[in-house]
Amino acid sequence: MNLFSIKVQCYAGYCGEETPRRFFLHDRQIEVVEVIDRWLAPDNRYFKLRGDDGALYIIRNDVAHGVWQLIMYISGPSDMSSKTATPEHLHQHQGDTN
Repeated sequence: MNLFSIKVQCYAGYCGEETPRRFFLHDRQIEVVEVIDRWLAPDNRYFKLRGDDGALYIIRNDVAHGVWQLIMYISGPSDMSSKTATPEHLHQHQGDTN
């Protein structure tokens, strides 16, 4: 699996749980429009998000190391095949408006 670190800005709710509000892929800022799902694993917290670009993303937070990683994305409503995140593929979609 090709993973790479991303920068994430979060909102801390009343229980102190951090929820992603925006994240950065290279020089692109993506606002989180919707948190579709979230789940816990022994070492990570996972979030399935819809970005303001219409794409779906799964990101994870390695709590012990303070690292966020992009796990998967679906580029938009017309492309329902999941893609493993790679920096090269994300650069190709930077100009897309879908």
